[in-house]
Amino acid sequence: MTVEDTVREYYETLRRGGQLESYFLEAPSTTKFGVSESLFGYDAVADALAEQTETTADWTVDSHNLVATDHGAYATVADEVTLAWTDTQSGERWRFETRWSGTLERRDGDAGADWRFRAMHVSAPHQL
Repeated sequence: MTVEDTVREYYETLRRGGQLESYFLEAPSTTKFGVSESLFGYDAVADALAEQTETTADWTVDSHNLVATDHGAYATVADEVTLAWTDTQSGERWRFETRWSGTLERRDGDAGADWRFRAMHVSAPHQL
């Protein structure tokens, strides 16, 4: 699977409300910065993603400018993404024009090489 395929699959899993933890490298150095969070270490990332899956629905994830570059053992990605979801506890709908960047690490296994996020950064200049 290519880096771009991995990122697009991540987006589709997010749209479907699926489990996202498996897209991240299980390491203490894994980080994820979201619109309103800073997470350090795989355990913190996995816990936050599990909570996100439980408390949100109706995701919109529209990629506008995905750039993915394979550097061998690692890869870099950047994108502009329209991101929206519904908070299932309050019913409030959130929508942002976001900027994504990240670093992925190649993991070789029985099924060939695949990619895991080592770092992900999602930011938004303002809520729409």
